[in-house]
Amino acid sequence: MFKSKYLQRVFSECLRKNPGEDEFIQAVSEFMEAIDLIVDEDPDIERLGIIERLVEPERLIIFRVPWVDDAGRVRVNRGYRVQYNSAIGPYKGGTRFDPSVNQSIIKFLGFEQTFKNALTGLPLGGAKGGSDFDPAGKSEGEVMRFCQSYMAELFRHLGSNIDIPAGDLGAGAREVGFMFGYYRKIRNEFTGTFTGKGLSYGGSVLRPQATGFGLCYFAREMLSNLRGEDLKGKRVVISGSGNVGSNAAVKAKELGAIIVGMSDISGMIASEKGLDVEFVKELKDGRRLISEYPLYRTDVSFSADYRDLWKVQADIAFPCATQNEVKLEDAKNIVKSGVMMVCEGANMPCTAEAIDLFLEKQILFAPGKAANAGGVSTSGLEMSQNAQHISWSASEVDAKLREIMKNIYQNCYRTSVRVGHPGNLVIGANIAGFLKVYDAMKAQGII
Repeated sequence: MFKSKYLQRVFSECLRKNPGEDEFIQAVSEFMEAIDLIVDEDPDIERLGIIERLVEPERLIIFRVPWVDDAGRVRVNRGYRVQYNSAIGPYKGGTRFDPSVNQSIIKFLGFEQTFKNALTGLPLGGAKGGSDFDPAGKSEGEVMRFCQSYMAELFRHLGSNIDIPAGDLGAGAREVGFMFGYYRKIRNEFTGTFTGKGLSYGGSVLRPQATGFGLCYFAREMLSNLRGEDLKGKRVVISGSGNVGSNAAVKAKELGAIIVGMSDISGMIASEKGLDVEFVKELKDGRRLISEYPLYRTDVSFSADYRDLWKVQADIAFPCATQNEVKLEDAKNIVKSGVMMVCEGANMPCTAEAIDLFLEKQILFAPGKAANAGGVSTSGLEMSQNAQHISWSASEVDAKLREIMKNIYQNCYRTSVRVGHPGNLVIGANIAGFLKVYDAMKAQGII
């Protein structure tokens, strides 16, 4: 698999130590395939055990989360926080509440977050957390009691210079508010230990929109650099209509694109004339499903199979739902649909086989660790505002976000050129992120 015998040995040991953790192994494999190009050029990488340390998180916290439902019954979920790597700064990463959450998913997300944060240029280490709790169908009181119980254990591992969580899939502004409120009560202090907070208590403007907006800024920079084009007039399909997908749709339309297809767990909608993305966002903000869209808008086709989205004729695809949603068969449909560029808005939404097909067919491809870094970038900006006790305007935050995404793209592209694979951003992003973390680890000794 790897030309480097060192990587072969480390990967074999990683497989042995992490049985059944498919998502984590997938992320490690993609990373190693990229750095295989450079790892043997620097003997210090092996001498200092850099890769062995990178595939082992600094700390993995697992705990029970008991809570009481509205019927008075005690429920128990499992909570996680992986503090993956702090070489370049305090741990930083989101919180995911979803029934699919397990140790493998949390570790893969923390591993990816380490390099994503490095690419932003901000002094942030990598972390991730969450629980197999499902907020869907729960009352507000049940969600609050769960979040408070989750924080009753996790608070002892957090701090503005230790670990700063945020929201993620299933943990939006409501959940962040409940967690931060309980953290503040327990610690008896008001600090910027969470990001994604509400504007009334230290949040940043544009933080909810940041991942989707940043995705579009990255895509625009990529199109301009590699094709001499922009988003104007491009037909776009977007999977996942939650926080990332709906805001990406709004920003892409603002930049001149036509959103011809969107999806969520209930199905997909498509329209050659373009969807009413503001109405899609209204539905999602109200915690409603995209299957309701045809009840209010005409000239739209609907399928209960959300994977039919990838059959819609388009120029650009933004997979923004969840990991491994785009499988090989979906990738084949994307190729047939005429898509020329795929930018990952979620974390690792494309399988390795799908990515290989895109690269083989010379479709422009942007990995999530680069293209969806807008959220954590704006979290970093929120931390800066909290530290200074100030608030920036929407235009100031947006300008900083655009510049960060431009710099991430340029860093990935320059790195891909330097290692002899110009335009391969999978290689560029992985190597660029790795080199920053490696430099910091090497400077700080064996810890």
